[in-house]
Amino acid sequence: MSAAVENMIPAQIERYMRNARGQDVPESLVKEIDKMRDTLVKEVTARYMTLAEQTRAVKKQCSDDLEAFLQISAERFGADLGGKKGNVTVYSYDGKCKIIRQVSDYMVFDEGLAAAKELIDQCLTDWVKNATPEIRTLIDRAFRPNSAGRISTSAVLGLRQLAINDERWIRAMHAIGESLKVVSSKAHIRAYRQDEGGDWQPVGEC
Repeated sequence: MSAAVENMIPAQIERYMRNARGQDVPESLVKEIDKMRDTLVKEVTARYMTLAEQTRAVKKQCSDDLEAFLQISAERFGADLGGKKGNVTVYSYDGKCKIIRQVSDYMVFDEGLAAAKELIDQCLTDWVKNATPEIRTLIDRAFRPNSAGRISTSAVLGLRQLAINDERWIRAMHAIGESLKVVSSKAHIRAYRQDEGGDWQPVGEC
């Protein structure tokens, strides 16, 4: 074969695979088992991503359909079945299926919580001889941030269940209630179906 003909044949293009360090490695240098592993992981991940997209679409469709029905029903009967942000349960005609929408509020404390903590600390200082270790532990845990830096609303609100008549404590509990704010709400829709025994079995949630 002449040199001129050889020059007309395109050279094989080297393909590369990027490793975990961001380096492009010639595919010819990558072990077959590594190629197989790479293909497997990426294909499975792609399938789950597709499934996640479909699930999001189904959730949105369910939410939109339920909201549309609630609006139609409210207009027809002049009644509010829970409102856009309310809790509501809707049954099928035969009573064998039901849809429940529950709204969860995400609540946080504003700067008023610091004032409540100061009042509580004053109480503890004066009660140093009489305060039980259990109360101290309960208070410490209530105001201890979690790994995300957030204070548990349920733990702090639980302090209001303590029957303490100290005027500062009462003001602290009032400050806690005033400092609690709802910053967002999220609706969950759950579908159920009755089994042969009459028990409600979950079908799906979005």
